[in-house]
Amino acid sequence: MPDYTPTELMIVAAAHELRDGTTVAVGTGLPCAAAMLAQRTHAPNLIIVFEAGGVAPLLPTMPVSVGDSTTFHKAVMATSMADVMQFCQRGMIDATFLSGAQIDPYGNLNSTMIGTDYRKPKVRLPGSGGANDLASFCWKTLIVMKHDAKKFVPKLDFLTTPGYLTGPGAREAAGLPAKTGPDRVITDLCVCDFDPDTKRMRLRSLHPGKTLDDVQKATGFELVIAEELETTPAPTPHELNLLRTQVDPGRFLLGRDG
Repeated sequence: MPDYTPTELMIVAAAHELRDGTTVAVGTGLPCAAAMLAQRTHAPNLIIVFEAGGVAPLLPTMPVSVGDSTTFHKAVMATSMADVMQFCQRGMIDATFLSGAQIDPYGNLNSTMIGTDYRKPKVRLPGSGGANDLASFCWKTLIVMKHDAKKFVPKLDFLTTPGYLTGPGAREAAGLPAKTGPDRVITDLCVCDFDPDTKRMRLRSLHPGKTLDDVQKATGFELVIAEELETTPAPTPHELNLLRTQVDPGRFLLGRDG
């Protein structure tokens, strides 16, 4: 048995996607934990931006919301949501982390409703928040979510947040900036990217102990498979120690796996 949990592996895999000296817009939960871990390891100059206005804080503990006072701790700026969205529109934010209730082959996300009738859905979800704005204008969208066939669907019940929409050229045709869009999908089974030609989701690496069959069974559409399928690096003892003692010592996230 591995000495780490699926949640810990997801956080570490997400942290590995963040580069030193870049800017990332995050929310609470797994994205925030990934940014905190990256800042404490390979990306000390990572600039974390929160939707509520905290810019470049040095997070002492896990915040409970994007407006938590800790999101302004030793920050360069305490500004507003309007300014943060303007930063995205001006091309100043390199990456953002998002999730959703559903994702389709082109990385489009649904966080609005489950069902066929908008006025009487089976499940009413929180909605976009800032997700549509962030995915529309940040250079890269990193998606973190649990992997199962009810989430990975061939067609969304509702399009909340744009990925590559219907395929190559669709974002640009809709008026979104060129060279933006989803970059990675990090789940509890694997890491995916997107085929540069078709813009469809492509399996990039399997987590240790997981198989191609595991992933395909948990996906409601046919995945493109990378020519050289990799194995996701397991968390190191140092990364696990930081996660458990500095990033989430209260186990708000890490305790979800039991």
